[in-house]
Order: sequence, then structure tokens, then C-alpha cells
Amino acid sequence: MSGTKIKNMEDFAAVSGISRPTVSKYFNDPESVRKSTRQKIEAALKKHNYRPNIYAVNQNRRMTKNIGLVVPNLADPFFAGIARTIEGLIVKAGYNPLLFSSHGGPEQEISNLDSLRSIKPAAVLIAPIGRMSQDDKVAQFASEVPTVLFDANLEDVGIAFFGSDNDQSIGLIVDYLCRSGEPPAFFEMKTPINPNAFKRRNAYITAMERLGHQPHLIQISGQGWNFEEIGFREGGRILTEQRLPSNTILCSNDRLAIGLLSAAFENGIKVGRDANATLRIAGHDDHPFSQFTCPSLTTVSQDYDAIATRSVETVLSLIDSGEKQPKQREETLFEGKLVMRGSA
Repeated sequence: MSGTKIKNMEDFAAVSGISRPTVSKYFNDPESVRKSTRQKIEAALKKHNYRPNIYAVNQNRRMTKNIGLVVPNLADPFFAGIARTIEGLIVKAGYNPLLFSSHGGPEQEISNLDSLRSIKPAAVLIAPIGRMSQDDKVAQFASEVPTVLFDANLEDVGIAFFGSDNDQSIGLIVDYLCRSGEPPAFFEMKTPINPNAFKRRNAYITAMERLGHQPHLIQISGQGWNFEEIGFREGGRILTEQRLPSNTILCSNDRLAIGLLSAAFENGIKVGRDANATLRIAGHDDHPFSQFTCPSLTTVSQDYDAIATRSVETVLSLIDSGEKQPKQREETLFEGKLVMRGSA
């Protein structure tokens, strides 16, 4: 018998060399995993003399085998992509994913949570729509159902939040743009709907001041989730009026940058890094379409896989523990990576 003390399924997965979702799947239904995997798990159980918390497992089985997933807008390829990743992890763990889109509206977001509440899910993962979210109603739901937030944070809501470190990622691309050309101006919506946009604005100002440059905010009108359209319309207006404070533009997100790239093309402005180009454009997020723009978009990638994996692992760990809420809310931010392409 091993002398290693096993406290929970997460510890058992680590010492047995079996993935955490597979271990959870085995304890929910041993026949659901391959025979060779089952034999390996059972050998590890014997070796480490580990017995799961049967009371907690039985309590969890009284719940449905569903885990809810709520995103702001499935028409956005970013949210569609991360939803696919999370769905796959949920299925691998032996649960059923239930996917809802809030369509950018606070009423629909709460309606989605009400629908989930009625079916008693084992847990829920939600990317809040952000500034327009009805925080008190989301918080009430999270007090009743184990809930993990990702992408956009609501203070003290849920058992955990996982997202991107906007200070690090914006600082990274501002450093690059300043090294490689004129310091950038920041192109953003004046009243953005996602709280990440405010964080990126502040991170841009901080990074520029740190480097001894004057920050320049280009704040445009627009509401809703049609970022490409807003970037194209307002970007075209600014380019036509020749109001740019710099020949380098850092956009708050890639979707605005895609619209601005199109506006530059319509106005006969060459974008890129070569000598014939008169404008550089960069974004943030590494949107799935950013590598296919013309020129391809320089940006910062978010670690979507890490965000998705930690979110799912956290809800599974809480389900296994039988606890409704952990003792302390976890917040983890993941660093972005610079993706240099042709636009800047």
C-alpha cells in the first residue's frame, strides 16, 4: 500500500496517472470507461487504499447529469469556439452539456439561468454579458447552483472566475508596437458592453505612460455586438476625416480591428509593415478570423484552452466534493501571447 495520503479525486487522479475527467467518469459509472482504463484505476485504488466520499457521490447522483453552459452570443466565433472546447471536456467527464446563448441581452441571460434552475443541473459555467448583466440575479442563481464564471468577471459571484490578464496582454502588444514603429492610439467603443474593454483601456493608458508616451483614445459611437460593422462605419468616418493621432492603431478587440481593416481598404489606405504601407492596425483576442484578414491581423492570443480546462476541472472538483460552495472564491488570470502577422 502506498504511503501517499489521498484527500480527494483530484489527488487520486494525480497519483494514478489517469486524467481527472476519466476518474470522475469511472466513479459515476465504471462501465463507461474502457476495460484497460478501468483495470488501471482499480489497481490504483488498491495500491493507494483510496475510497471516495460515497455520501458526496450519492448526493451528486441525485442531481441531473447536466452541466449548463451560458455564453453571451454564439454567433461570435470566439464564444462558439470556447463553447465547443468546454462541451468536449464535459462530455469526457461523463456529463451532459446544455448550451445556452444570451444573444447579448440581460433578460435572456436571466431567462437562461431560470431554465437551468428548473432542471437542477450539477453545475453551470457562464460567460456573463458583462456591463448589462443583472448582477444581483446572477449572484442569486450562483448561490443556489455551483457556478463558475469565465471571460467576464462579476465581483464575488460564483465559486471561481477564469479569464485573461488584460494588463499583461495589452502591455505586451503596446511594447511591441512602440518598438517597431510609432506608439499606438487606442481604438475603442465609447461605452463598451464587455468589462474587459474597460480593463484594456486602462491597461493601454498605463503601458503608454510607463514607456513615456502620451496615450491617445479614439472613442467611437456604437451599441451591441456588431463590432465589425461598428469598426467599419466609425473607422471609415475617422479615416475620411483624417483625424488619426498616429499611424499605428491598437483596437480594443479583433472584431473592431477587422472592421477597421475593411474601412482602410475602402479608403485606399495600405495597411501593413512594409515601406509602402501608411497605417498599422493591431487587435486583441486572436479571433478565429484574424489570420484570414488582408493583411493578416497582428494581435494577442488568449489562452482559451487553459481557461476552458480550469473552468471545467473546478466545477467537477466541487461536484465530487459534495460541497455547494468552496470556502474561498478562486480568481485566476492567464497570460496572452503576441501573434505577429502582416498588419503591424
